[in-house]
Amino acid sequence: MTRTAHLGIEPLLDRFAGARIVVLGDVMLDEYWWGRVERISPEAPVPVVAVERQESKLGGAANVAQNVRSLGGMVTTLGIIGADRAGEAVCTRLSEQGLDTAGLVVDCQRPTTVKTRIVAHNQQVVRADFETAAEIDAVTSDQIAAMCQAALADGAAGLVISDYGKGVVNRRLLEQVIGAARAQGRFIVVDPKDTHFSSYRRVTTLTPNHHEAGFVAGRRIRDEESLRAVGFDLLRQLEADSLLITRGEKGMALFEPIGDGRLTTIPTVARHVYDVTGAGDTVVAVLAMSLAVGGTMLQAAYTANVAAGEVIKELGTAQTTVDAIRRALAEIPEPVLSEIT
Repeated sequence: MTRTAHLGIEPLLDRFAGARIVVLGDVMLDEYWWGRVERISPEAPVPVVAVERQESKLGGAANVAQNVRSLGGMVTTLGIIGADRAGEAVCTRLSEQGLDTAGLVVDCQRPTTVKTRIVAHNQQVVRADFETAAEIDAVTSDQIAAMCQAALADGAAGLVISDYGKGVVNRRLLEQVIGAARAQGRFIVVDPKDTHFSSYRRVTTLTPNHHEAGFVAGRRIRDEESLRAVGFDLLRQLEADSLLITRGEKGMALFEPIGDGRLTTIPTVARHVYDVTGAGDTVVAVLAMSLAVGGTMLQAAYTANVAAGEVIKELGTAQTTVDAIRRALAEIPEPVLSEIT
């Protein structure tokens, strides 16, 4: 058992400003319709929501990019939008955050992915998704890969792949961008989708939740023994530099191929959980920023754990800042990390 002094991450936070990251993946728009329920519909046994206001936020890879920007980073965002109102809204919101939209390819044959959540009395009633999850064609895939390679060659520290299974990330694209990043000595952080796991080979780290990791490994994570078996099995299969399994209220588990294998469990620091939407986006953004400024994988994971504890206090996709992470560090006790080799 190792007691940390917050793993010395304060100096890392000092260097976040200006770090350059490429974010590639499924760009989305998250819509929220807020209202109240006062009656049940006479047409069906469902609540009638009287909508009082609407708002939209960036989602998916766009939210990852926004998280990097809120931490002081510079971002190249690569993905697909449709020639529609939602695509325009994504571009507007990215621009408002000082983020370039040149890397967003407009595909007239598919809509911008939109998740519309109807919320009444701060409780989500239903979600409607507008999307086409078919894979993008080879020409578009190659176009995105070429932009990614150029951004990495132009000085970006690393690549984040945000895979929500909406069609942008495919085997062809993964082979190209992972190969390019490794050839240029850049790190690769993946927020994975189970359908593509076999293609995430030789990346720096992946961040599946415990349900996803167990499903891919063919074994449900029920206890520490099954956690260890699943984590090291995936680490070996993918030949990854590390694997970070997020475990909800149990925190995170970091697997590294050090010696015969090292597992470090990181307890959660969240005291108030309001909404976990977008927490994974924050995790990969903070991991990337930490690695970009020279942090170890353990430092990056610990910082991401603290940051995730901040964003789940809010309803909907949210972002955190360096100052918010500093305040959180000042308020939480130094944890005891369990290291098992």
